[in-house]
Amino acid sequence: MTATLAAPIFANELPFVVKQKLQQLTIPETMVGVYVHEIGASQPVLTINADSGMNPASVMKLLTTYAGLELLGPAYAWQTKLYANGKITDGILYGDLIIKGYGDPKLNLENFWLLIYRLRQTGLFEIKGNLILDHSYYEIPHEDPGEFDGQPHRTYNVLPEAFLVNYRASTLHLFPQPEKNSVRVVIDPVPESLQIQNNLKLTQDKCGIWQNSLTIEAIADKRNKNNFTIVLNGSFSRHCGKQSYMLSLHDSTIYTRDLFKHLWTQQGGIFDGNAIRGQTPQYLLPLKIYHSPPLSDIVRGINKFSNNIAARQLYLALGTGNSVFDSSPATLAKSDAAVRRWLASKQLNFPELMIENGSGLSRTERISARHMGQLLLAAFNSPVMPEFIASLPIAAVDGTLKNRFTDTPIKGLAHMKTGTLNNVRALAGYLIDEMGRRVVIVFFINHDQAEQSHAIMDTLVQWVYRRK
Repeated sequence: MTATLAAPIFANELPFVVKQKLQQLTIPETMVGVYVHEIGASQPVLTINADSGMNPASVMKLLTTYAGLELLGPAYAWQTKLYANGKITDGILYGDLIIKGYGDPKLNLENFWLLIYRLRQTGLFEIKGNLILDHSYYEIPHEDPGEFDGQPHRTYNVLPEAFLVNYRASTLHLFPQPEKNSVRVVIDPVPESLQIQNNLKLTQDKCGIWQNSLTIEAIADKRNKNNFTIVLNGSFSRHCGKQSYMLSLHDSTIYTRDLFKHLWTQQGGIFDGNAIRGQTPQYLLPLKIYHSPPLSDIVRGINKFSNNIAARQLYLALGTGNSVFDSSPATLAKSDAAVRRWLASKQLNFPELMIENGSGLSRTERISARHMGQLLLAAFNSPVMPEFIASLPIAAVDGTLKNRFTDTPIKGLAHMKTGTLNNVRALAGYLIDEMGRRVVIVFFINHDQAEQSHAIMDTLVQWVYRRK
């Protein structure tokens, strides 16, 4: 084993064991990009096709989150402003409640509940008018959520919104019930508009990849397209325990109205109005300003669990900096310009760089392995290094690396981001090798056999760990 993992003669030649695995899958070296560089060294350890622009999939989130931590700061928080457009008397608003969003990427169920709780603390308990939702802070093109892969109801395809509540997600919780030989399905958070047709069969099989054993289909009602029947077919193993599956089915306005009404009523409030998109009159002063968790918390969710919509909304924030003024809406062009100015200020010139939305959920985004490696080297010497590295999945411990490198010396020693698209696999981050040296590793594969390449990437990481 030691001989197999010996260091290559040249820094542009793959280790034999890695090359052999590529050949087994008939993946040519021209379809991979590799960059390995020990921190503090003047030259990289290994470069393979390192200057070709390649699709990095979700590894592009490393650029977005590092830029966010430096440009906005780890303590940066998004604002959501609430306005009373009418007179409040004895806790009753005789008019509309306006909520203006500024792109908070973590206004999930818990935080939306907290926003409503703080609104109730103002003394308001009844809203006589409507709920006005102000999305005007984003000036972005209209997109089809199903355009990327034909899966418009999957939450990873949710599009950015200046006021996005809980990712518009409906979560199906699956519970095995061995005593009844059945699978219980529970919908969260607002089940009224969803009907369940549960045809799942409980099995004794090994759990494996449980999603592959069942199908979930959402069928819109012909009369009301915001009512759905969720049809579950296939099997579910009792050994899988509780599992969850998220769908984004509803129109944003209707979803927000229903969830607001549900949570407002839970907290003793009264609201029977509708929800309408609109804009905030300039003369109004906020009734309440809600702040998101700090960016240092949010980047952990983006990188550890590859949260696409949070990455996209962080990317949109880069072009506005710390500004939350109504006159400075967020645009993709502003963010692209801000990232390129930031790179130039660090003497980083990435001519092949292409950013579509900053999340990696894209067929057009490109960066070379060398430049991703140089970005990671710069991040290690940045004041935000602790927050950045802490946001990355840890090998065999958490996030998207929880089930990789188990039972290997790499366990707990690598902080790395994964990337997965059809015909794309990527891995990039930091490794502490067996000599105690910290090493940057970047590995991109753009090929129709990329789906089978996890073992190849893991082999390279283990080679780097053992190199002398």
